[in-house]
Amino acid sequence: MAPTPHQSKTAKAKLIAGGKQPKARVARYLKTTEPQLVEGAKASLLLKGIRCSDSMATVLKDLRSVQSPHAKLLTKSNMIVPFDDAGTQSLEFLTTKNDASLFAMASHNKKRPNNLVLGRTFDRRVLDMAEIGILQYRSVNDFPGLPKKRLGSKPLIQFVGDLWQSDHNLRRLQNLLVDFYRGDPVDSLVLSGLDHVMVFTAAESSFNGQSSEPIIHQRTYYMKLKKDPKGGKAPVPYLTPSGPDMDFKLRRTQFASPDMWKLATKQPMSTKGKKKKNQTTNLFGETIGRLHLERQNIDNRTGKKSKALRLAERLEKDKEGAAIESELGREGEEMDSEFQQTYGFSRGDTSSLS
Repeated sequence: MAPTPHQSKTAKAKLIAGGKQPKARVARYLKTTEPQLVEGAKASLLLKGIRCSDSMATVLKDLRSVQSPHAKLLTKSNMIVPFDDAGTQSLEFLTTKNDASLFAMASHNKKRPNNLVLGRTFDRRVLDMAEIGILQYRSVNDFPGLPKKRLGSKPLIQFVGDLWQSDHNLRRLQNLLVDFYRGDPVDSLVLSGLDHVMVFTAAESSFNGQSSEPIIHQRTYYMKLKKDPKGGKAPVPYLTPSGPDMDFKLRRTQFASPDMWKLATKQPMSTKGKKKKNQTTNLFGETIGRLHLERQNIDNRTGKKSKALRLAERLEKDKEGAAIESELGREGEEMDSEFQQTYGFSRGDTSSLS
């Protein structure tokens, strides 16, 4: 017999509480962490691995500044190997404890130098993980005296290159990066609130004549909107490099299975709008509708005509009458000529004979 939803929630609460019956305070907290119809910004947990160099610690600090105020940085090292079962359980425990659905773990060793693992969870379980190797990095501090993004501002994200659509792993990485950097979900944006752009360019690479993993170039620019010098209404963006910038390669991945992905992307019926019949939206966002009407009989319907139309109709009728009279006169003349040829006199002379 399958457990009821209440039993499942109770079992999950006991698992989080360490196998014990959760206290009322814990139960109330778990209720607030249940799925909501309108979700807020996702929090991210930034932590260090077994060994973490100073440069990778700088990467975590820059990630915190980019994702602030929805990021939490742990300063101590953690004995976690992400792609092992034990490491996955540790990540699930830490993300649940810190109420974060996104995480990034930095590490550095001889086998995998400058290593960064990006991931996200669903229902307190690890959903996706992508391990990237940083080849080159420029911190925010490498751009002194230049303007930086404001706290809590949303970025404009651009992905350049056909590999983002043709490569399956890069397509899933693109979705993960958007989820990692997008910030607060909003319905509309104010132009003055857009202050930075993040560009991810995927380029093919080769080694000894053989193609290898593509290199991804991440660039961050501060954007200032100014008046269009040509007189246009829309403002013109001026970009200034502000960091962080990095070049990296994709190493290992652990993406969700199709069933798990379908469950994670499922939308509740209450958030879906009612479908409107005979109404579609084209490529440009324009709404196109189709109307079905019964056949209308407009043959016997008359309407009020203007003076000009009445005059034009009268002139047309007079013209048609004159044409008919001329045609009848021509036919009469032809009949008279035929009669005269046959009988030797015209039809008009028959009255004198009588």
